[in-house]
Amino acid sequence: MLTACVGTSSEEGEEDGEKNIHFLYNFSTNSLDPHVDSSYVPIRAGITETLIRLDEENLSIEPWLAESWEGEDGENWTIKLHEGIKFQNGNTMDAEAVKKSLDRALAENVAIQNALKIKSIEADGLTLQITTEPFPEFISELVNPNVSIIDVTEEDIVNYPIGTGPFKLTSFSPGSKLELERFNDYWDGASKLDTVTFSFNEDANARSLALESGQVDIVYRPEVESLENLQSNESIEVESTATFRVHQMTMNVQREGLKDVNVRRAVDALIDRQGIVDEILLGHAEAAAGPFLPSLPFAPDYEEKQQGADVAVEYLKEAGYTMQDGVMQKDGEPLKLTLLTYPARADLPLIAQVFQSDAKQIGIEVEIRQIEIPEEYMASNRDWDLATYSNLTAPRGDAGYYLNATYHPTGALNFSGADEPELTAIIDELNQAVDQDERSALAEQAADYVNEQMINSFVLHPSTIVAYNKDKVANWVTTKSEYYMINNKLDVK
Repeated sequence: MLTACVGTSSEEGEEDGEKNIHFLYNFSTNSLDPHVDSSYVPIRAGITETLIRLDEENLSIEPWLAESWEGEDGENWTIKLHEGIKFQNGNTMDAEAVKKSLDRALAENVAIQNALKIKSIEADGLTLQITTEPFPEFISELVNPNVSIIDVTEEDIVNYPIGTGPFKLTSFSPGSKLELERFNDYWDGASKLDTVTFSFNEDANARSLALESGQVDIVYRPEVESLENLQSNESIEVESTATFRVHQMTMNVQREGLKDVNVRRAVDALIDRQGIVDEILLGHAEAAAGPFLPSLPFAPDYEEKQQGADVAVEYLKEAGYTMQDGVMQKDGEPLKLTLLTYPARADLPLIAQVFQSDAKQIGIEVEIRQIEIPEEYMASNRDWDLATYSNLTAPRGDAGYYLNATYHPTGALNFSGADEPELTAIIDELNQAVDQDERSALAEQAADYVNEQMINSFVLHPSTIVAYNKDKVANWVTTKSEYYMINNKLDVK
């Protein structure tokens, strides 16, 4: 059964001298359309690239397919492309091809329309002239994997996107794996690998076993409980890297029971953050006070909150609830909450179970509902109260992405249904601010507002754990943004 999930042994592809890496990821996908797919597999697998990428060391942006850019007024942008870049089908990547790719992303993805705020695009040779609404941070939004540049003249973008990356797709089995081969004409230097297998398995234990058995070479997010066993294996390297991610308790503020901020504060008070870090993540995380890592310049300094069941009960009393016969109720109606979770991140269902148990102690019934694709479900259904959800909060090295996506009324990840005029005004002001100190101050204001109104509750900042065969794999790098995985530097020893 394990073999069926991850494919054949990574050694089989090398019997004829072929250099292959087998990478096992924790999220599956049925679509490789880079303009709409929320799993970002095309960029992670080295098929596609964006105009701009994140410099993770300096928390800044740097050119990628673009060579340079100008736009001092924050509205009129000139982007010059690198010369000599080809798509994997041999077609030239020029400004007209990039324009068509951007046009398609805008047409297919409303979230990208809202994020980029583009009014017009003109193409001339290797130069793009783009006009936006007043938006100084426009260039940083081009880091978004959903703005990957592809050849849109190809017919089957869902199954066979053609990008500019170091590996081109040879086959795709939806929900199972991709087979990739080296793109010899890659503009930044062809890979030394011949092929890459990029497969999926949402079972963390199965991922760990696949590495131990030699079926795969690199495993993304192995089971935490298996780490001690993996670390005892002399041929396996385990890396734990802090990233720009937060596990949060998303609150559907449109639900009747959660419209009262004191109920939301009670939910927050029930979350045993340090216990979850220690017992579920085994220390591979940091308890969260807000959405942003404390080390980031725009993370507020929060006052320490009172936590625990007694605090939660006091908040519920302020909301008009009382305990009767072991049931927390108001006006004769018991407090019942539906909590969504999903298996692709193995720790989230466990966090949901801990919360369910702690809530039961104060008479709150929590129904846990397992879903498969959280973004799709939460966007189209409002029959839930809470959700354990994991989100990248600063993948561009800036707070703007997360605040716009999660709390602006037009945000693609605004699953809470937040529509707070004061908060929206802060985010709109942030979108037009250029000075970094001013941007940091506005981001802090927004995060403080979210905390005060408890629109969402933040549990922990998980480390990204990757394990790989160190006797075979060379030049693997675990990135903070989680965007860049398979690249032309990856090799075998």
